[in-house]
Amino acid sequence: MEIAIQREATLPREEFVDLLHRSTLAERRPVHDPATIDRMLQHADVIITARASKKLVGISRALTDYGHCTYLSDLAVDVEHQRKGIGRQLLEETHRAAGKHTTLILLAAPLAREYYPRIGMQPHDSCWIIPGQSHQKSDE
Repeated sequence: MEIAIQREATLPREEFVDLLHRSTLAERRPVHDPATIDRMLQHADVIITARASKKLVGISRALTDYGHCTYLSDLAVDVEHQRKGIGRQLLEETHRAAGKHTTLILLAAPLAREYYPRIGMQPHDSCWIIPGQSHQKSDE
């Protein structure tokens, strides 16, 4: 089956959420908050998709300044299509679209930590975050 990799300016929320579920990334994304999903799609600078017979089977969604850094916020491939090089192709096309001169940055999902070194990414030991308020526990 041929996989078409392309940049897409827009993507329907339902199609994105469906893929998040089929890739297991839904466990770590606000899939039950349509407004947040809409903002995630509307404000992404680069969306690269992988389609098999027009069905969305992979996505890369990134934020970039096109000059220095590119944050790869989502890299998801349908579990039925994993281990076929689709993730690597999505990552490569995202980096190309944002500019190979930019540093590509991502936070790995726990189950994917072993995957990224295999596709040429280097670990970095000083990533720091302030979680969004919806993710912080309340003291109440």
